[in-house]
Amino acid sequence: MAIILDGNNLTIEKIVRIARFNEKVELAPEALERIKQCRAMLEEKIKAKEIMYGVNTGIGEFSEVVLSDEQIEQFQRYLIYNHAAGIGDPVPTEQVRAAMASRINVQANGKSGCRPEVTLTLIEMLNKGVTPVVCQKGSVGACGDLAPMSQIALLLLGEGEAYYQAERLPGKVAMDRAGIPIPGLKARDGLACINGSNLITGMSSLQLYDLERWLRQAQIACAMTLEALLANMKPYDVRLHEARGFSGAIRCARNLNKCLNGSDLLSGKLKVRVQDAYSMRSSPQVIGTALDALDWAWKQIEIELNAVADNPIFFPEYKLTLTGANFQGTPVSLPMDMVGAATTMVCVLSERRLNRLTNPALSAGLPPFLTKGAGMFSGLMLSQYTADMMIVEQRILSMPASIQSIPAAADQEDFVSMGMNTALKNQQILDNAYGVLGIEYMAAAQALDFRDFTHGKGVSTAHQVIRQHVAHLEEDRPLYRDHNTMKELVKSGEILAAVEEVVGLLDGRE
Repeated sequence: MAIILDGNNLTIEKIVRIARFNEKVELAPEALERIKQCRAMLEEKIKAKEIMYGVNTGIGEFSEVVLSDEQIEQFQRYLIYNHAAGIGDPVPTEQVRAAMASRINVQANGKSGCRPEVTLTLIEMLNKGVTPVVCQKGSVGACGDLAPMSQIALLLLGEGEAYYQAERLPGKVAMDRAGIPIPGLKARDGLACINGSNLITGMSSLQLYDLERWLRQAQIACAMTLEALLANMKPYDVRLHEARGFSGAIRCARNLNKCLNGSDLLSGKLKVRVQDAYSMRSSPQVIGTALDALDWAWKQIEIELNAVADNPIFFPEYKLTLTGANFQGTPVSLPMDMVGAATTMVCVLSERRLNRLTNPALSAGLPPFLTKGAGMFSGLMLSQYTADMMIVEQRILSMPASIQSIPAAADQEDFVSMGMNTALKNQQILDNAYGVLGIEYMAAAQALDFRDFTHGKGVSTAHQVIRQHVAHLEEDRPLYRDHNTMKELVKSGEILAAVEEVVGLLDGRE
């Protein structure tokens, strides 16, 4: 069944279904009617020669330049030409599709002023698998993602490039093969396709979906390590966290207890320390804070997915045109900067637990570096090196981009969000996060092999899945294969699915 885009009900989950799993989309009939009404009002205003930014004026520093009747239509073509100024490798197809779905939903609000043909063509492109080639770099995340969105808009002129049926083709060829007519761009149409932060919003939607699943897996890995280190379980009593009141910490404590349910560690049979190190007993507070950060970012992105993110904005009910800055990417970039830093923080905590697993002075009796042949063998010593390298890269990438504005357009655009930098660095942070967590999983499984007691049901399930992919390290072997296998295993969500089948759904967000 197709996903209906009406300007009001687009969610992150729906973006994932459209962008990653190629679900069909339709425009709600009431949205189509709003677009028609708005366009009719715009054309009346053009005939009345009302001055409207980006319709019959130039843009940016040229906003005071009034265009003649002859120039108005041609201007949209040149607008797209000069803004298609990106650089670098192509954006992954699913991210471009997410941006297109986000932009369609903006237009579905009926306040962008484009012709219905423009919106319907974008929908056809999604449904028939024509995905524009878009350069990764070039957007400053204000006035919208102008450079990448302009490469999408080139297809509406029969230009640019696109992927279609696994081929990279000239835009016109791709559209012709898919049987999609070229609508062209008339007054206002071009700006209505590019004047919003839709690529960073689409990318952030996909990243949040993946990070939410990653954070649930981080709690499974934490539970495994706590059990392997014979943790004192008092710090994970939900009542302790309810007394403080932070939602994320409460949820994390519940999740850890779910994973550890059935363990001898909870029965009092095992001797434990009076108090463990912060990297163990602070896990609910730290991971919980990341969960809370994710909640805020999730809300911000879903607001933006259903926003009238454009300039100017037309209000047919008032016969009114308002120029503002609803394209500004800061409401996306700031929370996503925080989510990137939160992911790095949880990875740092993961590495500190890894250190306790491998350090014989801290590991509650486990073999040094989790090998019985210490000296002859080095065990997982070098796995920590690899995790450390990735975490340093994450720390460098965790500097907020949202405070890095550089003025542009002769200082007319003198504060920009740099949200594309946020989205690009978050992609790298997430990629490293899969690797760091995979190494903790591998070390925790190795450690549990040396523990002879009943493990928690969730922990046992995770251990079994890991052992289906990576064997116990009996003697040293090249570990890069294991590291990459574990990274892909975390990315796949196989451990998460297996554990949740046994213990029930873990609480990832409010």
